[in-house]
Amino acid sequence: MSVSDSSETPDPKVISPFAETETTVSSRRKKKGVTLWIVIGLLVLVIGGVGGFILVSWLNDPLRTLEPFSVSKYLDGYRSLQGSHFKADLTVENDLGYKDGVGRLMVFSTKESAHPFVVMIPPNLASIYFTKGQHYLAELEVKEGGLIYANSCKKN
Repeated sequence: MSVSDSSETPDPKVISPFAETETTVSSRRKKKGVTLWIVIGLLVLVIGGVGGFILVSWLNDPLRTLEPFSVSKYLDGYRSLQGSHFKADLTVENDLGYKDGVGRLMVFSTKESAHPFVVMIPPNLASIYFTKGQHYLAELEVKEGGLIYANSCKKN
């Protein structure tokens, strides 16, 4: 054989044992996985944001630490409640009148009691227009003589 004969023989190729197999991971699955993680991340952010908003709203509520006003305790003897602050969900029953510089005397009721009671609305809250049947959330204080004052009041 001549030297030229050896160059004519093709070199044997090395064939991979995996040459005829298909890939098991497609590019679509990678994209689906990334999209899934993005969606999960966005859901966690939204849920965290809503939860954070609710928590901040609850913590910023000035009435959350106050005890609910008990009409029955008040009617049994106001002296034990004198000087105390309470929160109350009030329903307007009647308007007894307004005196400039003193305030408005209102009759309210609560869901817990059938007995209506009188509350003094101070002049700084006189701009609130009360209509029978409306519901208000208020901070009440039992002052000297048993008169109940509303320190704050907002429509519920």
